[in-house]
Amino acid sequence: MTNKNVHKHLAEQTVMFASITKWILISSLIGAVIGVIVSLFLKLLEYCENSRDLLPFDYYYTLPFAMVITVIIVKKFAPSAEGHGTEKVIEAVHKKSGEINLAIIPVKLIATVITIFSGGSVGKEGPGAQIGAAAASYIATLFKFSKRDKKKMVICGISAGFASVFGTPLAGAIFGVEILIVGALMYDILLPSIVAGFSAFFVAKMFGISYTYFDISFYTVFDFNYVLIAKILLGGIFFGLVADFIITALKVIHSFASNLKMNYILKAFLGGVVIVILTLIFGTDYLGLGFETIKSSLSSSFEYHENIPWYAFIFKTIFTALTLGFGGSGGVITPIFYVGATSGNFFGWLVDGYIPLFAALGFVSVLAGATSAPIAAMIMAVELFGMNVAHYASLSIIIAFLMTGHRSVFPSQLLAMKKSEALDVNLGEEIHNTSATYTTKFFGNMAKIVKLIYTKLKEQRARNKDEDL
Repeated sequence: MTNKNVHKHLAEQTVMFASITKWILISSLIGAVIGVIVSLFLKLLEYCENSRDLLPFDYYYTLPFAMVITVIIVKKFAPSAEGHGTEKVIEAVHKKSGEINLAIIPVKLIATVITIFSGGSVGKEGPGAQIGAAAASYIATLFKFSKRDKKKMVICGISAGFASVFGTPLAGAIFGVEILIVGALMYDILLPSIVAGFSAFFVAKMFGISYTYFDISFYTVFDFNYVLIAKILLGGIFFGLVADFIITALKVIHSFASNLKMNYILKAFLGGVVIVILTLIFGTDYLGLGFETIKSSLSSSFEYHENIPWYAFIFKTIFTALTLGFGGSGGVITPIFYVGATSGNFFGWLVDGYIPLFAALGFVSVLAGATSAPIAAMIMAVELFGMNVAHYASLSIIIAFLMTGHRSVFPSQLLAMKKSEALDVNLGEEIHNTSATYTTKFFGNMAKIVKLIYTKLKEQRARNKDEDL
C-alpha cells in the first residue's frame, strides 16, 4: 500500500469516526428529550385511565363529546395532528424535509389522552412517534442544522418515539426507519435511530414508565414437523388477509366520513354516538387500548379462550376505523396488536394448534402485513416472545407481508420494490398512488416451466417403459 493510499485510508477512517461520534451525541440528546416528553404523555394517559371510575356513569358515554373536543382542538391548533399520527410524520419526512410544527406535541398529547380516556379505539404508539418527530424537528431548527441533517434527526425522533412507547427499543427503533420506504432500509440512519431508541427507552424507564410485557414464555421447543409448518404457512396467508381487512376498513370508513355533507363537529359527534350504540350492543371489549384482551389471547393455555369471541378482531377493526375516521386522535399500532393476537387466537383454535403460539404469530404478522415492516416485526417477535418463536414467526411474517400486496395503513410510504413478478407497479411513488397490474410475462414463464416439467416426466416415463420391455 502506497503512502497516498495509507493517507486516504486514514482520512476516511477519521471522517467516519467523527461522523459516528457526532450522530451518537445528537441521537442520544434527541432520545433523552423525547424520553422525557413521552414519559409525561404515558403518565398522563395512565392517570386519566385510572380516573374513569370517578365518573358517576360509564365512561364511554363521554365519547361523542370527547370526539367533538378532540376534533376542535386539532382543527384549530394543529391540523397536521389529525388522524393516527404516523402517516403525517412519514409525509413530513418525504415531502417537507422533516419540517413539523412544534404545536403538534401538546395538541397530539391532549387529543390522544382525551380520545383514549373516553374509550376511543386507538393506540399510543403513533402519537409517540409524532411527538418524537416534532421534538426532533424543533431541536434541528433551534440549532440550525442543515435540511439533510434535520431529516435524519426527525427519523431518529420517530424511532425514539416508537421505542419509548413500545418498550421494545430495538424493534421500535428499526420500525421507525423501516416504515418510511417499503422494500428499502436507509442504512446511514440505523445507528442514530437505534441510539435514539435506546436513549429514549432508558430515560422513560428512569421516569418510572412500566411496559406491558405479555406474560408468555414459550419454554417448550416445538417439534419441527411438516404439519406445524403447514399450519404456520396457512396462518401467514390468514394474517395477511386480516391485515388487508384492516387497511381496507380504515380507508373505506375514512372515505365515507370525509364525504359526509355535514359540519365536522356534528360528524365527530355522530361517530361517537355510533360507537356508543355499538358498545351497548356488543360490550366494552373493543374500546380503548385493549391490553387485557391481548393478554388473554396470549395466555398460556392449549384451549380456546372462551371470553374472546371469534369475531373480536373484526369488531376491533370496525371500532378503530370509526374512531379515527370520524375525528378521534391516536395511533393504529395497538389496535393492530389486538387484531393480530385475537385473530391468531381464533386461527389456533381453528387448526387445532397451540393457541398462544398462533396468537403470538398473529400479533407480529398482522403488524408486518398492515405496516409493511417485516424486519421490525421479526425483531419484535424475539424481544417479546423469545427465540423459540422467532423462526416460526419469520415464516408467518413474510407471507403476511406479501399477502397484503402494495397496500398499507400508511399511504405515504414510498414503494421501492414489487412484491411479485406477476405485478407491475410504479416504484418510487407513494404506496397509495401505485396501481398494480398483472403481467403476462410472469404467467408465460410459469407456463414454460410447467410444460418443461411435463415434458421431462413424459420422457422419463417413456424410458422406464423401454427398460421394462
